Amino acid sequence: MDTLQNMRVFVRVVEAGSFTAAAQHLNTTTAYASRAVSDLEAHLRARLLNRTTRRIALTEAGERYLQRCEQILAYVDQAEAEAGDAHARPSGKLKVHSMTSFGQHYIVPMISRYQQRHAAVQVDLTLAQRVPDLLDEGYDVSVVLASDLPDSGLVSARLGSVFSIACASPAYIEQHGAPHVLSDLVRHTCLHLMTPVFPPDRWVFDGPNGQETVSLGPSTFTVNVAEAMVVAIRESMGIGVLPTSSALPGLRAGTLVRVLPQYTMQELNVYALYASRQYLDAKIRTWVEFLRDALPATLAADEESLKEFVVN
Repeated sequence: MDTLQNMRVFVRVVEAGSFTAAAQHLNTTTAYASRAVSDLEAHLRARLLNRTTRRIALTEAGERYLQRCEQILAYVDQAEAEAGDAHARPSGKLKVHSMTSFGQHYIVPMISRYQQRHAAVQVDLTLAQRVPDLLDEGYDVSVVLASDLPDSGLVSARLGSVFSIACASPAYIEQHGAPHVLSDLVRHTCLHLMTPVFPPDRWVFDGPNGQETVSLGPSTFTVNVAEAMVVAIRESMGIGVLPTSSALPGLRAGTLVRVLPQYTMQELNVYALYASRQYLDAKIRTWVEFLRDALPATLAADEESLKEFVVN
């Protein structure tokens, strides 16, 4: 028995004053309307309506039940309207995850621009190096960096690509000189950035001769967050590898210099991951669309600006 539908029929019968009028309004038959009320009464084990051939009248139990039905159906209608509105109009809380450094430099500014368009959306951003379980942890969208994605059943949208570069401080270069070829790195202090996308014991370069690998010995300094590596490089502790987003502020300020500019490292795709395309909530849909429209141009502009920062 569809109790909710039978409640709607019962309310309509009372409002219309007859089974026939209610059936016409509901575009159904009088027999269906009568059976719906009878099924309710059997389910409740109470008579809701007194019926004659000329009219119907609520019983005392029917009056009480009618009030509850009207309240319940109003809540249901409100819930359906809110759910439907969520599909049409961005609003409510958007729970977003991003990789730490990428999120700080790119996603936070993107959120600011997005909320200028969609002020009714509140964004809850989590920055973490790991890739979360979207369904178990309740994230709406995760922005991840990866060479490729495993088959997870999630929907993915590619947003562009990023890479890393080798950097040092001006003081370090003045004291130790700049490496000009990869083999020069053996006489330099190489700092280790330990993240899920960086191998712990080697640097893999892409350059004029294709892909080349430099094995790293023990390091005097290892850290797992790019922003901390920025500080270590700035303090002249050695040469380190940074995502372009983390390196650019220091390059522009003159506190970092790029070394081995003919090489890039660790090119990764940027993906937005979300659970489903079907009945997609408007805040998720508009956020992913905004990233697809705005982020590639920002990444391309930063890549172009790197050409200014070269040490000879």
